[in-house]
Amino acid sequence: MTPGLRFHFDEHVDPAIADALRIRGIDVTTTVEAGLISASDEEQLAYAVRQGRVIMTHDQDFLTLAANGTHHAGICYCHVNARTVGELIKSLALLAFCVEPPEMFDHVEFL
Repeated sequence: MTPGLRFHFDEHVDPAIADALRIRGIDVTTTVEAGLISASDEEQLAYAVRQGRVIMTHDQDFLTLAANGTHHAGICYCHVNARTVGELIKSLALLAFCVEPPEMFDHVEFL
């Protein structure tokens, strides 16, 4: 089974989560890898849209952008330290394999 979703992690998400998802065959980019370390939240979302990636973040500013009508390929939000690394890996893997990209467009998933 091939995962339907691809992710982009903002700079605050533990890179160990990206590594664990990659082991499961899920396509993940990170802010550091994409050269976006000092990019604004709007630039991060624009990159994710261009790449067709759901952004994973702990930053509430992305929720504000979504609420204000900024289009995005999907946002997965988890309040910092609300879930363990293992819980986030399981939740994101489940999404990747069970949800198709069109279902995430302009959708915010709270983890």
